Amino acid sequence: MTYRSTRGRAPAVDAPTALLTGLAPDGGLYVPAQPPEPLAPGADYPATMAAILARFFPEIPEDVRARALHASLARFEDPADPVPLRTFGDVSFLELFHGPTLAFKDVALTLLPHLLADAAQAAGLGRVCVLTATSGDTGSAAMHGFADVPGATLLALYPARGISEIQRRQMVCCPGRNVHAYAVQGNFDDAQAAVKAAFADPALNAAARRAGAALTSANSINIGRLLPQVAYYLHAAKALGEPFDVVVPTGNFGNILAALYAKLLGAPIGRLAVASNQNRVVCDFIQTGRYDARRDFHVTNAPSMDILRSSNVERLLWHLTKGNEVEVRTWQAQLQAEGAFQLSGYPLHDLRAAFAAGWATPQETERAIADAWGRLGLLLDPHTAIGWKVANELPKTGRRTLIAATASPWKFPATVLRALGGQTPDDDFDAAEALAARTGQTPALLGLRRAPLLHDAQIHPADLPQAVLAHLGAEA
Repeated sequence: MTYRSTRGRAPAVDAPTALLTGLAPDGGLYVPAQPPEPLAPGADYPATMAAILARFFPEIPEDVRARALHASLARFEDPADPVPLRTFGDVSFLELFHGPTLAFKDVALTLLPHLLADAAQAAGLGRVCVLTATSGDTGSAAMHGFADVPGATLLALYPARGISEIQRRQMVCCPGRNVHAYAVQGNFDDAQAAVKAAFADPALNAAARRAGAALTSANSINIGRLLPQVAYYLHAAKALGEPFDVVVPTGNFGNILAALYAKLLGAPIGRLAVASNQNRVVCDFIQTGRYDARRDFHVTNAPSMDILRSSNVERLLWHLTKGNEVEVRTWQAQLQAEGAFQLSGYPLHDLRAAFAAGWATPQETERAIADAWGRLGLLLDPHTAIGWKVANELPKTGRRTLIAATASPWKFPATVLRALGGQTPDDDFDAAEALAARTGQTPALLGLRRAPLLHDAQIHPADLPQAVLAHLGAEA
């Protein structure tokens, strides 16, 4: 399998190189160079994931892929059915939160460490150094996925303000001597900019290579994080057995891009709908064709979508222009210099034809949580609740609606409890216990309350290169 950069100024590479590099040398993102051909889902989820890995990472030996898949499935509540469907009339929820950190990021991040370790060995390197920015869930999923994996070091950067206490403790309490969490004074975009700058730093990359390590990412800028997510949409297509629309709560655009790839591979997906929170830059982009990050940043009760610069939109632009790297470079340069760009012509037409979008304020999010509980008896986290709201507001197409349920409600107990009318304690764990009493359900993650803090550190984004070198024992 050959991968090329969305910006067209870097050499094409094979799958292991794309995995190890993460971000292309020209600043672009890797995309499969070959036009997608139909891929039939397997008999069950494990078989479908195996087919995805074989299609997109064929250079990784089959036995390595099989071991990675086995290790990944073992981390889920039900290895035979790790992403179950729940159906209510003409709406189905694809529950993606039954992994170790109760968020959809677990699907890929329980696989990626093993794929990267093999790629590093094949490249003659002793280890990988993984840098990831997180708005809450990616960091904890990456840390738990990479913890104690031989030959791997991981640094996760998260906003000091804006993530839930449970999300924070999933990171700062994660055991594993090779994983490290750092709070950044800023938002997700600041953390992501620091990570991208590190990948673009030739001196840092050279120093890492001298230390026998490759710098790469666990964010969805890494193609190895993105493509495994395609499997659950193909699996859902087989399970549903009928055409369907998809509604995906998304901030960085990776999860809904995976649904687009599933559609390109033959899944009978109709409309692709983006569900955004108050930081609705992606929603506005879908509706108008104008991507404008020049706006106030809001800290919301759906923190994993508190993002203004969505990396995977660049991959979408590449597909909308049918691989026109010149146009992609132009738009990305405008975004960097001016904070905005505008689509026109056939890319805008195709964007509007394929996608729809909606968004919710924090207050509307809580009303959607209460609505789903009252109408369905279903407890939703804030992100999935926004998906539920958007699904109910979009015009009906006659097709089934599939909502990606991206996180467990127990990661955001205070918001969910308040939405159901409960008195909200200051402490997330007290809120979880109160929510359990109110709903009759068993709370998750209470063990984090007494877990020791292992990674309670802060970092300025400019200091990330020094931190990387220190963890590698390398010199600049």
